[in-house]
Amino acid sequence: MTENTNDPRIVRTMHMLREALLELMEEQGFERITVKDITSKAGLNRGTFYLHYADKFDLLERITEEMMQGLRQIAQTFDPLDLVMHESRDTPFPFTVRLFEYFGEHARFFSVMLGPKGDPAFSVKFKEFMQIHLMDKFNEFHHSEDRVPVPWDYLMAYLISAHLGIVQYWLERGRDHTHWDVALMFTRMTQLSPIQSAGLKK
Repeated sequence: MTENTNDPRIVRTMHMLREALLELMEEQGFERITVKDITSKAGLNRGTFYLHYADKFDLLERITEEMMQGLRQIAQTFDPLDLVMHESRDTPFPFTVRLFEYFGEHARFFSVMLGPKGDPAFSVKFKEFMQIHLMDKFNEFHHSEDRVPVPWDYLMAYLISAHLGIVQYWLERGRDHTHWDVALMFTRMTQLSPIQSAGLKK
């Protein structure tokens, strides 16, 4: 389905449908939602819905793809060498600032999708994104298993899950810190071990 996304009326309609879906997911999860539920919540009719989306799955998929495309664009700016060379513990790694700013701008989507009533498949997709677009870039610095104290794949799995956990926790707490502050925490926890981050070892 193709629509003129430059038409303010169409943009507004699609936004209303997307917000309605996210609100309903937050309330009852995705499986129980019907197109009628979405249109009622948005104050629109079902005919209007089908002008833009095939069904609720199409709506969710297109929202998700739009959000992931934004993440991919940010990921293109990531250079692991910059992170390795970033020695300051008082300023966040610039890439993480952009990343958390994006999460903040689209907090409703990420809060719902990574929350208890979100789509479990999204967490998997998000981890795959981190693996492909972020962690795999570290492979150029990884030359031998002898150079790391734990297997590389286990280290990457740990980092991906830990970093996803930070995003989820920040969103769950209603973004109680600015995106800059949480980016700084993220940077420090990446630079330091958990024991060092807890202040138990210098």
